[in-house]
Amino acid sequence: MKKLTIILILLTLIVGSIGCDKDGIDEDTSFLSTAVPANPGKVFDISTDNSGNVKITPTGEGASSFTVQFGHGTGASASAEVKPGFSATHAYPEGSYTVTIISKSFSGQQTTATFPLQVTYRAPENINVTTTADVHNLKVKATALYASSYLVYFGDVANETGTPLSTGAEVSHTYATAGTYNVKVVALSGGAAKSEKVTAVTIYDAFGLPITFDQSTVNYFFGTFGDAQQFATVANPDPTGINTSAKVGKFTRGNQSWSGTYSPLNTSIDMALGKKIKVWVYNPDPTLIGKKLNVELESGSSIGNGVAVLKTAFTTSNAWEELEFDFGTIPGIPAGEKFKQLVLRFNDGVNGAGAVIYVDNFRQTN
Repeated sequence: MKKLTIILILLTLIVGSIGCDKDGIDEDTSFLSTAVPANPGKVFDISTDNSGNVKITPTGEGASSFTVQFGHGTGASASAEVKPGFSATHAYPEGSYTVTIISKSFSGQQTTATFPLQVTYRAPENINVTTTADVHNLKVKATALYASSYLVYFGDVANETGTPLSTGAEVSHTYATAGTYNVKVVALSGGAAKSEKVTAVTIYDAFGLPITFDQSTVNYFFGTFGDAQQFATVANPDPTGINTSAKVGKFTRGNQSWSGTYSPLNTSIDMALGKKIKVWVYNPDPTLIGKKLNVELESGSSIGNGVAVLKTAFTTSNAWEELEFDFGTIPGIPAGEKFKQLVLRFNDGVNGAGAVIYVDNFRQTN
């Protein structure tokens, strides 16, 4: 009996609920057919890295979707469909634009609004210029924050037109003569803003034999090794006898017995032009008479280890004398062998730190 009573109560509740009037929003969607999007708006997030990217987030009440017309571009790239809460990103060149946003409701009702957009690129910052010179040829690279590209002015002609340089690339230029030039690099933002940097660059004539130390347009590079010795171009300590030139090379012996100098040459020493190397030397210390100067030719391509070494002794002091190094006495050097580096050592293999000698007028003969 209790079970029957419960069943009857349930049936009564079900019938009653079916018979209730509709109220509130239950199944009443008639308002959707007349809803119109309201209060259209936007959020512009403009990048500051000169990419031109602008993130556009449309807003509005009652909108089920948006069409964003960028005011730039053609075809499919000129607009985008965006759902509420989402964004569209478009890359703009620098300039002024009108962005149109069409808000759409579920019923197809539309509201159109336009918004001005100004895209301005920032001037490039932290320009870094890298130059690499090889005789009269100069190579230039550049980096900068917010730069889209560069123009390079090499500074050797009037009314020069800048040479385009793209990011990560390199440009080169050959100068007619040695000298110091102001190389200007202009970093372009991609818009009106730009920045520039000027770098003074010295261009030298080729370094090779003969070596006289008197030409201001030649970089007489004598690197050193072997602990604390040095090489410098100095005034001639005794401009008499065979050598009256104004400038000579001064070599101070290092602490290591194997100390010396090295000189990468722009113009290789070609054995086809002569087997002998002659050099003027000056020894200010009588105790160094009999000590030997090494002339070593390195970076050859055919001889064993690419190195040829000869040693010749000083015979006097406090006067210029000429030492000769005949590489024709070394077996195995091909007639056309070319050496790209000159190396000097003094009193090689024994003690003698701090000893000073002077050298000048390296030349090649038969």
